[in-house]
Amino acid sequence: MAILQDTPRPTRADAAPAAPSSPSSQQLLARFRPIFDRIAVHAAQRENDRELAYEPVAWLNAERFGALRVPVEYGGIGASVEQLYDLLIELGEADSNLPQILRAHFGFIERLFAEIDPSLHGPWMRLAAEGVIFGNATTELGEGALGALQTTLSRDGDAWRLEGDKYYSTGTLYADWISVSAQRLNADGSSDRVIALVPSEADGVERVDDWRGFGQRLSASGTTRFRNVRVKPENVLLYVRDQPTPLTAHFQLTHLATLAGIARAIVRDAVAFVQPRKRVYSHGSGDTPREDPLVQQVIGQLASTAFIAASTVQAVARGLGEVDRFRQRGETVPESLLFEVELNTAKAQAGIVDAVLQAGTRLFDIGGASALQEDRRLDRHWRNARTLASHNPTIYKGRVVGDHLLNGARPTFYWAVGAIAA
Repeated sequence: MAILQDTPRPTRADAAPAAPSSPSSQQLLARFRPIFDRIAVHAAQRENDRELAYEPVAWLNAERFGALRVPVEYGGIGASVEQLYDLLIELGEADSNLPQILRAHFGFIERLFAEIDPSLHGPWMRLAAEGVIFGNATTELGEGALGALQTTLSRDGDAWRLEGDKYYSTGTLYADWISVSAQRLNADGSSDRVIALVPSEADGVERVDDWRGFGQRLSASGTTRFRNVRVKPENVLLYVRDQPTPLTAHFQLTHLATLAGIARAIVRDAVAFVQPRKRVYSHGSGDTPREDPLVQQVIGQLASTAFIAASTVQAVARGLGEVDRFRQRGETVPESLLFEVELNTAKAQAGIVDAVLQAGTRLFDIGGASALQEDRRLDRHWRNARTLASHNPTIYKGRVVGDHLLNGARPTFYWAVGAIAA
């Protein structure tokens, strides 16, 4: 389907053609909402059957959802940051696995904007514009040194060889290319942190669906192994760490947008459950459940949580949008703005997580044992929210905000896991 654009104004024959415009939010909703509705229809069934979401990913890809943030000049849709997160909330409402599946993809696009030399963007942006999906291979298991990587990139003639094991490779089972964090071992004995980009079907790449968490079961957050994988020099991207960046806020806000989508799905499913019901309790307060003021109160509280969660995500997205507009103008992003966005993301996480988890529990106050039926799979909302909330522990986000307010501490933009040497 062609990119939805405003009708161009007529120009004089000798005038330069007008630059293609980005779509409006209304155009984007008209384009993608029917797909979201289609995805939502069998979301509970996919959960019950543990049917991986290949079809929904293909439906999104057919409309080039992954090209949302790719600039128009590369053949992309050119959506704004704010538009992206509005759509991710709606996609999360349809099926919370889908935004998480695509989190690495959109994160890779934002990494190009924030951390990679613009002269290197072209090939990757054009691939994304054509419908290529990028997965991730970042996190490693075990008790390696905090912040160190055991996945290595070693010189092999005119190319590099990639070796290592990654876990929590969310979305990589659905991806065409994989963005792999690795330690590049240079000939002079030095090393540096790089991103190695490899086709997901390359020789030596093994993707395993071994995620066994109780939530987000279809996100394919499993193991990816790399054994003597050949990497072309132009597919190795050097990026600078340990400086303020909007990237960590982008990655976390995708989780928060998904949580906001779950909050909306809780309201949707609660209303759909209550409206047709006739059975009431003898000690209830209405002739039907929908007329019971206690049930109405629960529904209203669930809707309030969904509103607050979405509004909070949109507020943080506006800050990230402001960062992106500095980039588009070719201006240096003020460090104070990067601090503000990172801290606001942490505040949003600390505020949204508990509210959505509570909504996932309160959902069951609207009905009796019939709300527990497995074919409804209403429990998936709490399980999925709990799983998303565990990816970047909320307690540490609260601490970062408190330390900043009390002591003026700088937020941590890059964090890692591992063991601290004795």
